[in-house]
Amino acid sequence: MDPEYYVEQANLYFSTMDTAEDRTIHPEYSELVARWEWPPWLYLTAFGYDNIMSTDTLLRAYPSTIPQRECLFFDAQPFARCRVVFYYEDPEHEGRGCPIYEEFVFNDAGEMTFIEAWSDLPGHLPMDDDDRWAEGANVTRLSTRVPGLGTPSGRIDLDSAEMNVAVEDDPDVANFVHRANNWLETWSDAYANAGDDLWERGCGW
Repeated sequence: MDPEYYVEQANLYFSTMDTAEDRTIHPEYSELVARWEWPPWLYLTAFGYDNIMSTDTLLRAYPSTIPQRECLFFDAQPFARCRVVFYYEDPEHEGRGCPIYEEFVFNDAGEMTFIEAWSDLPGHLPMDDDDRWAEGANVTRLSTRVPGLGTPSGRIDLDSAEMNVAVEDDPDVANFVHRANNWLETWSDAYANAGDDLWERGCGW
């Protein structure tokens, strides 16, 4: 796809959570799209098309606008990378920005296969301080370690031989597979155990 396509898809993703936008238009998600949010967020917050659509609807319980967006195309996966700021509309948090760094992986059909997010705060990001767009050799993203991602189909097979090897070698991949096999239970537990200060820790308030 053209570079503009990937930037547009990333912006469509954020628009599904922006009350100032048409939230009925969503990106081209793959069948097994996954969303992984690093702590203090809740790890695997969606696995599969139906789950990401339902959790996107749930997020509307926390109405927000996302007026600050910087999304760029890169010629290596993840093809789209964004720095954005959410502004929540509830009175308690009104006017407080929540900065997020997010990356998007695609398959050859242009479908979004993996979404990976971090709080855009010191100590939470996967790259060195001087590497604004995570282009260096020391980036600790999960998307380049989950077998299947980055291939033409971008399809994740939790039971493949390659996945079994990765699970043995990489605790983060093992955590991903455990949660993907028990998505609703592990997401519900993470949500229940997040603590009342989740937003303060995640947003730097």
